[in-house]
Amino acid sequence: MRVLLSTYGSRGDVEPLVGLATRLRELGAEVRVCAPPDEEFARRLAGVAEVTPVGWSASALSTSAPPASSLSQRAAELIAAQFDAVTEAARGCDVLVATGMLPAAAGALSVAEKLGVRAVSVTFQQLTLPSPHHAPLAYPGRPFPPEVTDNRTLWDLDAASIDALFGEPLNTSRTANGLHPVDDVRGYVLTDRPWLATDPTFDPWRTPADLDVLQTGAWFLPDERPLPVEVEAFLAAGPPPVYVGFGSMPLHGAPHAARDALAAVRAHGHRALLSRGWADLTATEEDCLVVGEVDHQALFPRVAAVVHHGGAGTTTTAARAGVPQVVVPQAADQPYWANRVADLGIGVAHDGPVPTAGSLTAALTTALAPDTRVRAAAVATGVRSDGASVAARLLLDLAGRPR
Repeated sequence: MRVLLSTYGSRGDVEPLVGLATRLRELGAEVRVCAPPDEEFARRLAGVAEVTPVGWSASALSTSAPPASSLSQRAAELIAAQFDAVTEAARGCDVLVATGMLPAAAGALSVAEKLGVRAVSVTFQQLTLPSPHHAPLAYPGRPFPPEVTDNRTLWDLDAASIDALFGEPLNTSRTANGLHPVDDVRGYVLTDRPWLATDPTFDPWRTPADLDVLQTGAWFLPDERPLPVEVEAFLAAGPPPVYVGFGSMPLHGAPHAARDALAAVRAHGHRALLSRGWADLTATEEDCLVVGEVDHQALFPRVAAVVHHGGAGTTTTAARAGVPQVVVPQAADQPYWANRVADLGIGVAHDGPVPTAGSLTAALTTALAPDTRVRAAAVATGVRSDGASVAARLLLDLAGRPR
């Protein structure tokens, strides 16, 4: 059985595939992955799957965000890259999993259609799934009219916006590859039954809704990598520190994020573990250790709190660890995850993307309170760890069914 996992996006779009690929291999499947050509992604997927690089570096793209006027051009290039790379990788596969940025998923699903390969569309956050219970995310340069508040109307506007941005680029590539054009890009990408790879306790899918959604649980791989020696030494040298890291976010609007975060952590008498991330944060103070990539699953249970950007993976990992959080959302679905943390009482949703020493000091006052830690520990007991295994079994069952 051969399975192709196709994505394009940040670390949060790639990391879940490491867990799924590992579980698929344990069940005897051969796994291929199409992903951006970033070195860190190739390193995480090494030994887990055969990797085909697609498109530009995701980290380079994040630091040179295009103006809204060029979104369609970027989409055209990305979709064409999907047809070039995914077509070869998908040959001989029994099922394809498409996720990541919408135009990339549209390209990968079109390749599956062209080759006659079964396909599943997956999202790692529910804000791309039409529902009367929440509003869609607006694309850059295409805000929704402020007077429109009905969610169903907003979802209609979202579909029109997606068609305007990505319809022509997608259909140009489809026509060139002998496929009929599609007139509803979002509906084509979501398919009849999209999968939602988030935790049902931490992120429940509410019904009734407009889609038949299959929620598998979040895709994690139990990480057995040891923490670096210097991290172990730092943890052993004093009480639990506060972790500060913003993952794949470049933090263009917060040039003093490291300085302000350290000031806030010190105001509460704590040391800090500062993650460089794509923003390349740094510090030289003795009460702060700067780290590169580390195993969050091993680290988070040993810190006093986690200050982060609100990516789905980081937020859910912190929730599983039972550690209080301060979420400083930067873009996309991150405000949603920040609000989930606040609603569950396991931390604080920072007001806006630009942290200051004062705002983080106030947020940590709540996050470090004993009641917040107790609540975080209680919520952690309900967060599942078997999402990748569930998804792997479902995929192999789908691949083995008669057409």
